[in-house]
Amino acid sequence: MKPSPSPALDGAAPRGDTPWREHVAHALHQGERVWQETNCYVDLWIELLHGFGLDPRAALAFTVTQDFEGDQFTFFKFPLDDLGRLYGIQVQELAIYDSLEQRVLAQTLRGHTVLVEVDGYYLPDTRATSYRSEHPKTTIGIDFVDTAARRLGYFHNTSYHRLEGDDYDGVFRKLPHFTAQADLLFPYVEFAKQARPALEGSALAQASADLLCAHLERRPLTNPISQWRAAFPTHLDMLFDRDEAYFHLYSFNLMRQLGANFEFLSKYLQWLFAQGFEIPPTIPAAAQRIASESMVMQFRLIRALARGRRDSCEDCFDVLESAYEKTLPPLAALVR
Repeated sequence: MKPSPSPALDGAAPRGDTPWREHVAHALHQGERVWQETNCYVDLWIELLHGFGLDPRAALAFTVTQDFEGDQFTFFKFPLDDLGRLYGIQVQELAIYDSLEQRVLAQTLRGHTVLVEVDGYYLPDTRATSYRSEHPKTTIGIDFVDTAARRLGYFHNTSYHRLEGDDYDGVFRKLPHFTAQADLLFPYVEFAKQARPALEGSALAQASADLLCAHLERRPLTNPISQWRAAFPTHLDMLFDRDEAYFHLYSFNLMRQLGANFEFLSKYLQWLFAQGFEIPPTIPAAAQRIASESMVMQFRLIRALARGRRDSCEDCFDVLESAYEKTLPPLAALVR
């Protein structure tokens, strides 16, 4: 794919030097969207790249690879190799060999951002969901630590936040009940560093288009929505056998991951078009249709379960399957 000359990047927030950054969410997390949140890893990286002064839209080519995995859709994540190629960012595993707090501090003092799997129970930005009530695993990006004041700044989901006090001790496992668990495993931790200058302008756009061509070679061989449709009767049996909590888990891993993935694919193709690539508008429109119909199906299932009436959602599957065939095959045909 070759573009005409493209305009400079827009909408990127500069990375600040102050501990408490002033951060405005990226355009991908603003305006009208069907799925306000996707998954903690993708949303985190969108805002983290934006915080670095980079445009995350260039890295969304991987969304064409999403598949049906039998009981869920691919939990889509930015490939680290793509981040390196486009933005010069290296992501390495961080060894935690004594203190989580000290190892995170060492990297933030070097100007790096540390990605840590933590307990959402201690994250005040989740007041509406898990804060001080549930213990979900989630990933945050820490870029500032003040050990004396027991406070830190972190990226999570669609924005930038701060926490302190007991929440700080909870995130870093310094509360008394953690000390009593001598066999408690360290969390998985990575750190991101700017190893090389990021690509800009037409070089960034062309590299992104090249990645799209490569990822299209890895797309599913058959329509993943057709595979989901074949498995759905069994899934529906489980939904009626289980409680409401199970439905929320099911909808997160199927309707939300499918819909949010294709909403980002739609945004990505619109970005490519703005860079000068010839993308027929029918393709991003079809991807967006998958996003909206996934939400329709989610609400239909909620009503069906509440009423105790089985709904096979056949017309939803008709729309989803058709929209997929209007998205991936014509997109792949463009790069042959």
